[in-house]
This record gives sequence, structure tokens and C-alpha cells, in this order.
Amino acid sequence: MIHQNQLFKTWLKVFRDNKIYLEKPEIKLLRSRFNMNYKLDVKLSKELEPYRSAIEATIKPYIKIELTDNNSPTWWQSKFGGLPYMPKGFDYPKSNDDEYLYLLAQINFAEVPNLEGLPPKGILQFYLAADDDLYGCDFDNPLVQDKFRVIYFPEVDLDPKNLLIDFNFLPKLELEDWQMPFQGCCQIKFDLQYSPIGANDYKFNFFDLGDEDDEMNLWSEYWDEFDSDGHKLLGYPCFTQEDPRYDSPGDEPYILLFQTDSDRNNNGFEICWGDAGIANFFIKRSHLEQLDFTQVLYNWDCS
Repeated sequence: MIHQNQLFKTWLKVFRDNKIYLEKPEIKLLRSRFNMNYKLDVKLSKELEPYRSAIEATIKPYIKIELTDNNSPTWWQSKFGGLPYMPKGFDYPKSNDDEYLYLLAQINFAEVPNLEGLPPKGILQFYLAADDDLYGCDFDNPLVQDKFRVIYFPEVDLDPKNLLIDFNFLPKLELEDWQMPFQGCCQIKFDLQYSPIGANDYKFNFFDLGDEDDEMNLWSEYWDEFDSDGHKLLGYPCFTQEDPRYDSPGDEPYILLFQTDSDRNNNGFEICWGDAGIANFFIKRSHLEQLDFTQVLYNWDCS
């Protein structure tokens, strides 16, 4: 049975003056100086059409992340893998048992389109234990930053003389010991996109038909139409199994901070989380506003 929660209320009708129309592959965005309203620009099946308004009420923006090339980026560019931006004198991240962590992803917000909720500048980094077959995730304690770490530098120094550039202290792991979801380094690019809630989000609550088979059929159709996979900042997460936020602690809900999927580019760089899985990093909105990344909830799963 699909989890049921109270439906989101549909948004207020947009005023007709001062609108800007932006065409997206699936969604038409109507924006006014008074409020916002997002409209689907896609034909729905007769089964999904009755839920159009409810679906549109969940649409929100996110930053899509795409793999580009394998060229060597600068120290401060956004990327998967490689060596991190790190000012001299900063303590390189280690696990609690004094093992060095390795860069999963680096986001330079100077390269990211402006989106409310994200910092306008700075560098955000994600690290994992490279020799851990669980990718540094403690599923019993997903908030404990032991074998994973999230670091934010609010100011970016573009002078290499002030940066750590010699990383020979990092152990060179043998191939059989290397457990990161990729090898090498890949630059990334960003694009502002819009999407409705994902089908396995813990707040997904459209279909209450009284018949489990009918619900699952409609849920599968929705999944095919509005999948929430891919790499992204903010927006709605995707899972191959279940949303871990069902059991997340505290009263304030966690929102998606960063998602990285199994993927590959045209030059052979490949990310694979277990058996074609996906990883999510969640944060409370209040913590994100304070640029406090010490209580990030990390989870990954695969089929």
C-alpha cells in the first residue's frame, strides 16, 4: 500500500499581469511578481489527469547536475572525484579511526544558477571512506559523520599559493581496496529545472483508490512519467528502495541537499552505487539557512 499523507493544497491562481513564460521539456513555468504557479506542459493519461492540479501543486525548482568531460579541473571547479579545494592549514578530513577520506563531489556555487535556499557563493564538498564497501554510510546512524564528511568553505581563495596542492600524504589504495563508486575525476555542469514530487518520496500521497493493485498500477504509471532520478541539488529525491526520512529523527523535516545517481559520460567516466543505486544527502532547511552542514543525513540504496 502506498503511504498516505494529507494532500498539498493547490497554489493560488496567478495574476495575469507581469507574467514571464519559460518553456521546459515537461513543465511550463508561469511566474508573476505576486506569487508563483507551476503548470505541467505534458499530456497525462486519463488515469492521471484527475490528479493534474495536485501534481502541479508539488512542482518546485532544483539544480540538475550533468557529467561533462574528464579534463583536469582547477582546484576550485565543481567535479566528481579528484583532489579537493583546500586552503593551507585546514585539517584534511579523516574518519574517527584516523583514516583519510576521499572526495566524492565538490560544488562551487559560483558556477550554480541562483536558486533560493542555496548559498550564492562558497564551495561545498562531500567525502567518503574509499575502502569501505558501504561507501562510508552507517545505516543505523546516518547523521554521524564518521566515514563520510560534508565541508563548506564560505569564501573561495583563487590564489593557488594559498592552497594545499600536494596530496601525496593520501594513501594510494590498490584497485581491489578502492570502494568509491567511481575512479578518476569528472567535471560537472548545472541547469535550473523543475519537477513534481517523486513517486517514492515519503510525502507522495495522491492515490487512495481502496484497491492495492489499482494504486500500484497508477503509482507505476506516475513513476514512468515523473521519475526523480539523476544528480541534483534540492528538489525531490529518488530511491531504489524506500525513503529513509520515514524514520528520520526530530520534528523538522529533512529536505534533499544533494543527490548523486549511477551514471556515465561519453568518455568512460562511470558512477555506480552498488547495483545501479543512488545516494542522497539530506539536511534540515533551518540548518541549510545557517550553512550548518554538521547534521546531514546520508543514505544510499540499490536494487
